[in-house]
Amino acid sequence: MIREPGYPSDPWHITETELDLEVLAQSESVFALSNGHIGLRGNLDEGEPHGLPGSYLNSFYELRPLPHAEAGYGYPEQGQTIVNVTNGKLIRLLVDDEPFDVRYGELRSHQRELDLRAGTLERSVDWVSPAGRAVRVHSTRLVSFTHRAVAAICYEVEPLDGKARLVVQSGLVANEELPVAKSDPRVAAVLREPLQSEQHIANGEGGLLIHHTKASGLRMAAGMTHVVDSPKDVVVNTESFSDWVRTTIACVLRPGQRLRVIKLIAYGWSSQRSLPALRDQVGAALASAKLAGWDGLLQDQREYLDDFWDAGDVRVEGDPEVQQAVRFGMFHVLQAGARNEMRPIAAKGLTGPGYDGHVFWDTEMFALPVLIYTKPQAAVEVLRWRHATLDLARERARTLGLKGAAFPWRTIRGHETSGYWPAGTAAFHISAGIADATIRYVQATGDEEFEREAGVELLVETARLWRSLGHYDRHGAFHIDGVTGPDEYSAIANDNVYTNLMAQRNLLGAADAVARHSDVAAELGVEHSEAESWREAANALVIPYDHELGVHQQSEGFTRFQEWDFAGTNPEEYPLLLTHPYFDLYRRQVLKQADLVLAMHWRGDMFSPDEKARNFQYYEARTTRDSSLSACTQAVLAAETGHLELAYDYLGEAALTDLHDTHSNTRDGVHLASLAGSWIALVAGFGGMRDHDGILSFSPRLPARLTRLDFSLLWRGFRLRVSVGSEDVTYYLRDGDHEPGKRLELFHHGTSVTVEEGSPATLPIPSAPRAESEPVQPVGRAPVRRHSAVTPADVSVQP
Repeated sequence: MIREPGYPSDPWHITETELDLEVLAQSESVFALSNGHIGLRGNLDEGEPHGLPGSYLNSFYELRPLPHAEAGYGYPEQGQTIVNVTNGKLIRLLVDDEPFDVRYGELRSHQRELDLRAGTLERSVDWVSPAGRAVRVHSTRLVSFTHRAVAAICYEVEPLDGKARLVVQSGLVANEELPVAKSDPRVAAVLREPLQSEQHIANGEGGLLIHHTKASGLRMAAGMTHVVDSPKDVVVNTESFSDWVRTTIACVLRPGQRLRVIKLIAYGWSSQRSLPALRDQVGAALASAKLAGWDGLLQDQREYLDDFWDAGDVRVEGDPEVQQAVRFGMFHVLQAGARNEMRPIAAKGLTGPGYDGHVFWDTEMFALPVLIYTKPQAAVEVLRWRHATLDLARERARTLGLKGAAFPWRTIRGHETSGYWPAGTAAFHISAGIADATIRYVQATGDEEFEREAGVELLVETARLWRSLGHYDRHGAFHIDGVTGPDEYSAIANDNVYTNLMAQRNLLGAADAVARHSDVAAELGVEHSEAESWREAANALVIPYDHELGVHQQSEGFTRFQEWDFAGTNPEEYPLLLTHPYFDLYRRQVLKQADLVLAMHWRGDMFSPDEKARNFQYYEARTTRDSSLSACTQAVLAAETGHLELAYDYLGEAALTDLHDTHSNTRDGVHLASLAGSWIALVAGFGGMRDHDGILSFSPRLPARLTRLDFSLLWRGFRLRVSVGSEDVTYYLRDGDHEPGKRLELFHHGTSVTVEEGSPATLPIPSAPRAESEPVQPVGRAPVRRHSAVTPADVSVQP
């Protein structure tokens, strides 16, 4: 498990001060670089040792068998798995014929640093070869935000104690040998050497490899070129074979002299474009990168990130570790979506092969809320991708005997690829989550073009799904039965509150959208009677409530289920899904993750403050947090209901999921939803930000251990900054796309406030509501109490 000494607190850097091979795979995920199109794990330049090699292209996948113990109608027959594509980051070094390998010789120092403002990964090494020759190696790696197809590495070597013969071997390598991860030999066979060679080219400065996948029929190209700077003559040679290209650079240097190699790498892939088209695309990308030069790439990267942080930075005073973690989380969320361009954001982004590279509901409900308010251009591309897969979602709905569109529980291309039917078939709430993100994006940006081109159709087809999935009972109440909500320990339930409330928002949002765009509605065949049927169903939806206990039921009958014996459950038995049969979990009051509590966040307008307080207390005692998705949501509702210190503890848990590897699986890639959750816990939790029905409101309050929270967000062309102190909050409106003197109306703790550009509004923060009692968690499942590493006086807000 990665611990704090490995990553000392720093507001803008993640620094590894020494190399620990025991957690190499975890650090490769933490140090991964991506731009939403290309993803490079933080492997060592020389490739070995490694925890898990990885280079990925968004949505580049291979088909594989999806075995079922017993066949069933509607079960998907094929799975999709992200492919480890051609490795372009490989640079080997030989010093007087001795290969540079940190496992041999003497490693005097080794440091890696992820710079969150520069968007680079730097590595500095002092190494003595087994033969006694000392060298210093420094490399800087980036995946460009401005050149979508390009990654680059600046690799520098200098001898320290005498003349040395240096040989740098820079490569492109396809079909790297990977650790066997699939227990089914049929699956492992398909994923072994998934790339079939089509062309390989070598020239003096680099080369090119073109491959296609065996089953999915996708074609990819990877190319490289080099710029060499040396005070002495160098010999450069390139050779190519079907699965590898190698450029060799050799020279002899003395102490004080340095060999500098700039490696430019470009990737492209397509399911339709020809081999010559991909080859030329990669060649053009390399030419463009070479024209920009290394310094130009660095400058472009910094300017891109300066704009991102200016629009959406979060500043925390009083806890340096959380400050570091929230920026780390935002950086990875940005990396996952910055240049996706009608591609999805997977649960692990492009940082590892976890979940086979699949996209789930947490894309829309955790990652997109961050991007909608900080980088909306990235958020809308994910929604456009969902729109591009509508035909597959319609087909899935027809297979299930439903109308409209049923989006897949897990996928890469848009097909359902879940072999677990209670989720893959019954977790319909993902369709409402896509609708929610569509509504949220349009309300936050005012992007009418997107709404007309894609948003209305997304809302219409998902509304049709809910209308056909639900039914009226003899009393006129509308029910949605047999579904699985966010809590995966409760499956095939009737009237799950989260699902019903999100479906309600979907139905009403669709009715409103077709009213605004009657011409688009006509093209989609929506008649007035159909839109009215959506409103009627939404208003008649059943929201189960236990009047005896005074709490909402997560789903119909949930509060009468048998209680789970938490006192008799050993710590080693968590997560429960690995030690107990689902049958036992499904029939008891035990939650994997926040479900009804999540409903109180995203549909908080449907609950009174008293209901939120009672519900939070009730479900807090039954939630195990066996999912990394849970802590941030519990932080939000803990803060809203007045339990600020508990919220602070949950914030720490969400924010440090990967920096501390708290779930012991960061090796497979970062937990993107939990990293986004650190932003959600701070902005929606302690900032109290909500935007129900397009009305922006804040109810900020800080825990005792935080002295200030500043955050910025984009709202309808404005850049709004919120500065929260212990007693008051100031709202600033700045450099929006509006005429000077324009105003923004928002709500502060329920009171309307108008903020003008150049005229900040400072308002007092009312006391938190007093709770009758403190929430309790299941035995042994309380969050770790969070204590600031330094006193508030030692910390200042970093610019």
